[in-house]
Amino acid sequence: MKLYNFFRSGSSHRLRIALNLKGIAYEYVPVDLRTEEHLGAAFKAVNPQQLVPALVDGELTLIQSPAVIEWLEERHPAPPLLPANAEDRARVRAMAAIVGCDIHPINNRRILEYLRGPLGADEDAVNAWCGTWIRAGFEALEAMLAADRRRGRFCFGDTPGLADVYLVPQVDSARRFKVDLAPYPSIVAIDAACAELDAFRRATPGVQPDAR
Repeated sequence: MKLYNFFRSGSSHRLRIALNLKGIAYEYVPVDLRTEEHLGAAFKAVNPQQLVPALVDGELTLIQSPAVIEWLEERHPAPPLLPANAEDRARVRAMAAIVGCDIHPINNRRILEYLRGPLGADEDAVNAWCGTWIRAGFEALEAMLAADRRRGRFCFGDTPGLADVYLVPQVDSARRFKVDLAPYPSIVAIDAACAELDAFRRATPGVQPDAR
């Protein structure tokens, strides 16, 4: 199994966490977004959308991290990333979607490069843009987490799951864009609990082979 990814990509980060939690070994194949390697013919042959991550398992190539993570959950159900109860699964998926649908897509690299390039935004404006959408999502997540009396150490219960897989890379991104996390104590506590686990530590951007 090969994982084509970039160390600082949030969607790559979440997929590394999911693979680690599942105990699935993979070959790390770096795709350097800083040099536009993802736009070259070699990677386009892997993923016509020219985005990371892409997971190759034999003859199968999977793209889009939400779809890949759902595939992992179906093909490798233990340990589970989703609760057994349908209502609980819906809640966990909603928390993941706040990050995966409402924060990350409008803060990813190609959006920021458009802000910096054609729109002429400086780094302060880019940070303000990112911070606006991170705070909006985190306010909703914090309210959900704080109101959940069953929460435990993680987003749902006392074992890490799908919502944590999405949350931790977004917290890393929030710090990179200088977002004050003090208003989100539940999120900070969950991030700290995840940081104690080897599956999360090994997925951290700074320890990947292409981090330099």
